[in-house]
Amino acid sequence: MHNTFISCWLKRIGPASLLAMTFSAFGQTEMPPVENPNPDTTQPLNMDAVYTRPFLQLGKTPVALGGYVEAHSAWFSEDGISDGLSFQLPRLTIFAASGITRSIKFLTEIEFEEGGREINIEFASVDVQFHPALNLRGGVVMNPIGAFNQNHDGPKWEFCNRPVAATQMLPATWSNVGFGLYGKFYRGPWTIGYEGYLTNGFDDSIIDNAEGRTALPAAKAGGERFEESFNGRPLLSLKTAIRHQKIGEIGVSYMGGVFNKFQEDGLQLDEKRRIHVFALDFNTRIPGAGTNLTGEWAWVQVDVPETYAPQYGSGQHGGFLDVVQPLFTGRIFHWANSTVNLAARLEYVDWNTGTFAETGGVIGDSLLGLSGGLSFRPSAQTVLRVNYVYQWRRDLFGNAPARTAGWQFGLSSYF
Repeated sequence: MHNTFISCWLKRIGPASLLAMTFSAFGQTEMPPVENPNPDTTQPLNMDAVYTRPFLQLGKTPVALGGYVEAHSAWFSEDGISDGLSFQLPRLTIFAASGITRSIKFLTEIEFEEGGREINIEFASVDVQFHPALNLRGGVVMNPIGAFNQNHDGPKWEFCNRPVAATQMLPATWSNVGFGLYGKFYRGPWTIGYEGYLTNGFDDSIIDNAEGRTALPAAKAGGERFEESFNGRPLLSLKTAIRHQKIGEIGVSYMGGVFNKFQEDGLQLDEKRRIHVFALDFNTRIPGAGTNLTGEWAWVQVDVPETYAPQYGSGQHGGFLDVVQPLFTGRIFHWANSTVNLAARLEYVDWNTGTFAETGGVIGDSLLGLSGGLSFRPSAQTVLRVNYVYQWRRDLFGNAPARTAGWQFGLSSYF
């Protein structure tokens, strides 16, 4: 099916067009998210991540292309039992941007996952800029919950794995069709940004899924959300962030709405059941030492019916903290501006914060993880990384945790 898709795409653009695109490409550039009236404000916010990427400009055309690829190898064992060494291509992402006319632009991001078994449109929106503080966005938008959901490109991170809280509690790269407003304000070294969207959203798969727990990522399998709302009620996403050039950025976000089908053809099926997600994110750089800190914590509240088994929790929380310390910056081989980094990650997720009604005991279903890594960056756009991962996972009943440990080697690069 994928070969047929690619063949049709090639036939559409035609060999001549493809050759013209190939030979006219020159110069790698970064597309600015908005027209910044403050030239001293050089640090973008996480909300700008979709545009602050390297692009190849196609000659004098208004179209620019880019993308990134990730390749991993891994050896893991759980309680001393291992399946051996494996290799994977978790994702290949392609993005294209176009300046349609002054202050109107389009960008799309298409991801091929697991060697092409899944093809997802993660972003495809038209932005209309009335003023740096007032912009309209419509199409497939990335819901701004936390920071990782928007700023997830593999080459930006020192670890092969994405944070567990961002992928197994929150639905990483969560996007939906909708409209909204965003903008930024500038005052001296300060930048303040906001976003607000109404989109299609979750369905009842978050409490009716193969995971056997409340799982927001299960809703990503529902491609119908790109065609229509599951229940006719929009998902509201709000975020505000503030950055100081010398201090860093902190963001506060919310995402919520009705997730169940409470009526059909005017017939009442159930009460409206809601989901609320709150997130706090930050990133900073310690002066002098150059240490980078990036963290995120989120809280999830889901209105689970009382008739459901206790493994479907109504409350979840979790997050991560990445610490990256540059060890060396300079020439290595023929790369003049290469960097060697030492990295550490602490992460925690509790998928069920409740108690058993029968015993009053605390429900388990949690994970604590520690990771260490050494990375080599020939340039800012490419990273080679070696990671060691150790995780303690407790089951629903809080038994002694299963221990998972392993090594990973990965390569990720923009192109």
